[in-house]
Formats: sequence, structure tokens, C-alpha cells
Amino acid sequence: MNKKSIKIAISGKSGCGNTTVTALTAKRLGLRFINFTFRNLAAEKNMTLEEVLRLAEEDDYWDREVDRRQIEAALSDRETGCVLGSRLAIWLLKEADIKVYLKAGIAVRARRLMQREGGDFDAVAAFTRERDAHDHERYLRLYGIDNDDYSFAGLVIDSGVHTPDEIVEKIAASAAALK
Repeated sequence: MNKKSIKIAISGKSGCGNTTVTALTAKRLGLRFINFTFRNLAAEKNMTLEEVLRLAEEDDYWDREVDRRQIEAALSDRETGCVLGSRLAIWLLKEADIKVYLKAGIAVRARRLMQREGGDFDAVAAFTRERDAHDHERYLRLYGIDNDDYSFAGLVIDSGVHTPDEIVEKIAASAAALK
């Protein structure tokens, strides 16, 4: 395998560090960084994230559009590697050579989201729990994916215990071990 054509998929729930770890991994390995989310789609449509999340509850377009764009970007050049970070990357990018799932407890995730977006801890934690439940229901309905079952991932890393740099080192080591 040409190391520059490697495809790495990184998933985890909101606040687990997907975007940070995806960006750092792509930079470290010299690969394309792909991370298109509801947040990006909301910005394109001049909407808030909350508006898009509400619409996604009733209209499959939002999920399918984000997922389509991510996979299309990841597969646009089969000779060029990438690091794709998204809630469903490890499930949808079947061609991924390395699948990484980042996990963290609700308190860790809520603190990170609060630091990034502001707000009251209890409100952010409640919103995060609610979003997790809604996401889980949608993924099951849309794709038959249980995002609580990530047992098939090659690497499962607790991002509440490991720093982003430590996580990138683990992923880089897995990439180096590929033949």
C-alpha cells in the first residue's frame, strides 16, 4: 500500500475531538483533511446549527447531503489519501484502511462544547444528551447504523484520557504498521 493513498476514518459523538484529531492526523501524515458537518451546511444555508438539527429530525435530506459530500470527497481521488472525520465516517467509508472511534464521557464532552460555544454546563450537557439520542434514532432509521456499536473499529480511544497529540501518535503508529 502506498502510504499517501491511505484512507483513515475517525468517528465519535459531539465533543469527542473528531475535528481536532482529524485535522492533526491529516497534517501529521500529509493527507487531505475532510470534515464536512451539519455546522458547515448550516453556515452555507445561513442557518443556525439548531435549525439544521431540527430540520434533520423531519427531513432526511440534511443527513444524506452531509454524508454524500463527505464520502464523495474521500473517494474523489482514489490515489490520494485522506483523513475523514464525522459522526458516521467509520461506518460509511467502507474503503477506510484505519477506522478510529473516539469516545468520552458526557461531562468531558459537555465541558469541551461549553468552552467552544459557551453556555451553561447543565444546559450544554442536556442538549448533548438529547442530540446523542436524536442522532442515534436518525442513524438507525436512515442507514440501520447503531452508532453505539463501534466494536469493529480498529482503534477505540478515550479522548477524555488521552490528549489529541497522544491520539494522533496512536493513529500514526497504526498507519506506519500498514503494509
